[in-house]
Amino acid sequence: MDGVNYGVTINSFNSVSLDPPLVLFSLGRYLASLEAMTGATHVAINLLSRDQQHISRQFSRSTGAEKWQGVCYTEGAGGAPLLDGALAQFQCRKHAVHDGGDHVICVVEVLDFARSDAALDPLVFFRSNYAEIAAN
Repeated sequence: MDGVNYGVTINSFNSVSLDPPLVLFSLGRYLASLEAMTGATHVAINLLSRDQQHISRQFSRSTGAEKWQGVCYTEGAGGAPLLDGALAQFQCRKHAVHDGGDHVICVVEVLDFARSDAALDPLVFFRSNYAEIAAN
């Protein structure tokens, strides 16, 4: 949008449709970068691995250049940042934005998807804490 990268930590996203491939996520109306995020034509959704907890914490901060400090990425569709080491990456184009009360619901079309072949554990946030999935 303005040549600046924006990023937030979201705690979930949902599948909406297979044809076309659509997913959604919600952003709180209090978010300092809400206008930039909802105005962007493209976004990347990066599923983080357990060893990327520091990135999740950085991106949960409201503002500041420190958000991107030490974060390595490549540019995806529309310049959206694809984080190095992510378990999976969705490159998306904005489809629709809807009112969701104290949140804004962003529906995006998945243009491309990639996943890591590395044996990495997912980053899990449960009951207000980071957690691990127990092995079977």
